[in-house]
Amino acid sequence: MALNWWPPFRGAGIRIDTLSEDFRYCKVVLTSRWGTLNANRTQFGGSMFAMTDPIYPLMLMGYFKNHYYVWDKSGDIDYIKPGKGPLVAEFHLTDSKLAEIEAATGEGEKHFPEFTVAILDGKGEVVANVRRTLYVRKRREHR
Repeated sequence: MALNWWPPFRGAGIRIDTLSEDFRYCKVVLTSRWGTLNANRTQFGGSMFAMTDPIYPLMLMGYFKNHYYVWDKSGDIDYIKPGKGPLVAEFHLTDSKLAEIEAATGEGEKHFPEFTVAILDGKGEVVANVRRTLYVRKRREHR
């Protein structure tokens, strides 16, 4: 996958492991190596946040076939416990969320959907929760 060669991902040890053909599921992995660790020898929080950065916008652009403008608007992270070893985040576009977006943007209105994703360690335990707010608006030629 080309995004795995993108310097911000590659340099931070972030890799897209799985992306479904319909863009409704994505699994991202943050590897564990000396360059991804902080001073406490646990995963660097900035890399944990970065592994969630472009994923939902890219999934929506793929799902909607570029009929929408989609950008990250804001995000925050709640660190639950230190991240040790490789970390995983799984992203899902649900029927209800897609329907919400379509209903809210049908006439070209701006919409700011929120998504939450958990970052898990190798034991399946949550090390952080990330909330992303997106800007979504149907492109003029598709209204």
